[in-house]
This record gives sequence, structure tokens and C-alpha cells, in this order.
Amino acid sequence: MAAATGARAEEPWQESWQEAAQKPGRWAAPFGGTFNANITVASDYSYAGISNSALGPALQLGLDYRTPNLIERFPFWLYLSGWGSNTTQPAGQGVEIDVTAGMKALLLDRRLKLDLGYVRVNYPGFPGALGYDYGDISINVDYDLGWATASGRLRFSPNSFGNSGWAWNKRGMFRAPLPFLQFDERFSFTGYASLGNLWVDNYVAYGIPSNDYWYWQVGLVTSAFGLDLTLAYTGTNISAEGCGHTNDCASRVFVSLTKVF
Repeated sequence: MAAATGARAEEPWQESWQEAAQKPGRWAAPFGGTFNANITVASDYSYAGISNSALGPALQLGLDYRTPNLIERFPFWLYLSGWGSNTTQPAGQGVEIDVTAGMKALLLDRRLKLDLGYVRVNYPGFPGALGYDYGDISINVDYDLGWATASGRLRFSPNSFGNSGWAWNKRGMFRAPLPFLQFDERFSFTGYASLGNLWVDNYVAYGIPSNDYWYWQVGLVTSAFGLDLTLAYTGTNISAEGCGHTNDCASRVFVSLTKVF
């Protein structure tokens, strides 16, 4: 099986609850901050186009903390997040738990969003000798174009999944509201498309057939009654032979349902 490395906030269906977490007023928290929580049920846990659940369903839970704004001139705050999911790795089934800490800022009349963070990806229960646990430095930039949002993300790990050495994960994405689909004020629709490339130094240890591969995703998010329903198509350019003779890297459809509390 190809390595199926995961981390929260990878997929665009999660953008809605991430944006909700930026807005104060969820739950009161220490030091003047706020909490929010989220739960997702998905037909597949996909990260960078590869299934992390052997094409099976996933249950994902998250808890976010953000400070109040720390700068008067523009919104700037710190955040701490925990996120977990069931997962299937080459060594078997288990749990993934990610801890993320960082800072966010909104500039240019809130049209530009900057996010700098560190993500620690943990696989408790798997032998430490496998080297599954790793850390990523993550930089995200979003710009509101008015009719759409353009996003770019760069993640770097000095020693990625399976002790595979340096890894660079680059992704670009466009998201746009689709008001022409709206038939009721309680419903809203958002379309998105993303394209990414993951490069890793020791690709054999990582579990892919070459140093890098491409991945993509297109989808539609329907928001109604406090829920986000995503229908998406994702895939990679890795063949079944290069994916451990499985379909975990193949193009496929998945659905997910997310609720933010």
C-alpha cells in the first residue's frame, strides 16, 4: 500500500469550519479567546489525493482555540487546534491525531489572509520504529477576488512520514460561490478546484513510486441548516501498481458531511 499521510485542513470541504473558527462568538475560552468544535463523517479520508482509510468511511473530530485579536490595526490572532480521524496505514488500522499551532492575520481590508503554523501529525498505537509521526511547517495564503477566493499553500517537513526525509507539498485552489444554484435562502453552494504536487526525498520509505506526484480535486459544497455537504472528485497520477496494487491513489468520488459547533 502506498503511504497515506494525513493532516487536518488539507481538503477544501474543511474551509467552512476553519473560517467559522476565525470568528469570535462560538464558546468562551481562557484568556479572552474562543473555542469551536467540528465533526465530519466522510466516505473516504483523502489526503493529497491518496486514501488514508483504504477507501473506507472516516469519522473526524476537531477542536479549535483562537485568541482575541492582538493588534488594533488589523485582525491578528494565535490559534491552537486538535484534530483526529480513523486511518488505515501500511501497518494496519489505527488513529491519527494532529496538533496545530500558529498565527493568522487579515490584511488589505480583510481580502488577504495569511496563516503560518506548525502541524504535528501523530499515529498513537503504531510502533515508533516505523517513523510514522512527523511535523510540517505550513504557510497558507488566501486572497478574496470578490467573485472567488484564490489560495496557495506550502507545507515543508524536514523528516516526513516513514522517516522519508525532506518533503514539500504545494497546492493551489480556487473557490467560488454559485448563487445561480440557490433555490432557497437557507441553501448556499460553493464550487472549488485544486491542484497540488507532493515531492519527497526518500520516496521508497514514503511509499510512492517516484520522488513526486500530482493530485487534484474538484467539488461542490452545499451549506444548509448548519451543515456542509460535500460531493467531490479527487485523484492522483499514481498508477495502481505504484500504489501497492490498490486503488487508494485512483480517481474517485467521495462525499462528506460536516457540522461546526
